[in-house]
Amino acid sequence: MTKLLILLPIFALLASAHAQPDQWPALRGPNLNGLVDAGDPPIQWSEDENIRWKTAIPGSGHASPILWGDHLYLQTAVEVEEDGLFADAVHEYRLLAIHRDSGKITWQRVLRQAPPVEDSQHRTASYASNTGITDGEHLYAYFGSQGLYCLDFDGAVVWEKDLGDMTTRNSFGEGSSPAIRGEVIVVNWDHEGASFIVALDKRTGAELWRRSRDEPTSWSTPLIVDVAGKAQVIVSASNKTRGYDLATGATIWECAGLGTNVIPTPLYRDGVVYVASGHRSPAMQAIRIDGATGDLTGTNAVLWSIAENTPYVASPLLYGDRLYMTKNRNAILSCYDPATGEVRFGPQRLEDMGSIYSPLVGIEDRIYISDLDGSTLVIGHSEQFEPLATNVLNEGTAASLVVAGDVIYLRGHQHLYCIAAD
Repeated sequence: MTKLLILLPIFALLASAHAQPDQWPALRGPNLNGLVDAGDPPIQWSEDENIRWKTAIPGSGHASPILWGDHLYLQTAVEVEEDGLFADAVHEYRLLAIHRDSGKITWQRVLRQAPPVEDSQHRTASYASNTGITDGEHLYAYFGSQGLYCLDFDGAVVWEKDLGDMTTRNSFGEGSSPAIRGEVIVVNWDHEGASFIVALDKRTGAELWRRSRDEPTSWSTPLIVDVAGKAQVIVSASNKTRGYDLATGATIWECAGLGTNVIPTPLYRDGVVYVASGHRSPAMQAIRIDGATGDLTGTNAVLWSIAENTPYVASPLLYGDRLYMTKNRNAILSCYDPATGEVRFGPQRLEDMGSIYSPLVGIEDRIYISDLDGSTLVIGHSEQFEPLATNVLNEGTAASLVVAGDVIYLRGHQHLYCIAAD
């Protein structure tokens, strides 16, 4: 009987851990690549179907929600109003905690009140486009030139870091998000000034290392992966894609070949990194980096490259033996063999779809593709183009869909939607 009493709390703890809900801790989800391991979210929805809740979000932003425990955490920029009038370009940069089951805003924190660093921005950009991240211990809200903030899950600020003011190409706006591994946060700061990459102690915000970068503005988020037992930070950019040693910041390898305005986040699998650009001189490369050092440009390490149908904004999806991507910002889909770069199908025009900024998401042999106008196309993960449903809401998204089990969370231009088959 005594042994049973001792074991009961252990069983309870194990059951609690097993029942822990699915999480979405970073821009591209739990696997950092847009793939979700388990779940069965809806294929069809509309404003009148399969909407569990819909919560108005103050201000505006393209930052993707992150999900941990019972809450989604969302960054937004709110234009300040004083005495019934809007202040001269002043914004509040806020982090919101929203309960995943009810959609209720549990708390919101104003992390900074200031005018934007740049007076103008691209018409499709926002002042809250960088996505935050969590390690399950703290939240890290990131607003680029408006600061990086470490908070606890009650919204109290633990530390903050000002990395300076960014000057983006043609004032297009900011967008790169931080990456985290172990005790280290990495921020890439490519702009029209002195570009750099910096590693910070996640406990204090203190700099661990900083390296200058010969790069114009990019919006790509760093990807941290293990290569031959060593953690590397992979950053794609216009002049060269590079792999840095996470511990020291030393450059391990580099490779030229992408075009201007690099935005899509790198993908990695089995020793190969996939990087893309879709603006001028569009390109995608598959680069073998397992054991690679030095300049890989023009070597056999570049397994294949293509110069058409590559994405400008939306990060592609590597799903099994297929690599899916949209062309430029257009609703044109192509599927390639990731081993050879050969076309599997496409380019395929996506009917009734507009400009696509949102990263592609894959789950349960389905791919979800959302546009700026309110449509989300669901297709089958198959050898041929297989449309399953086109779903239309009153507002579009530039953020990533968040998929948690059987539920989708979608950040629209004014609302956060919870999409579920009730």
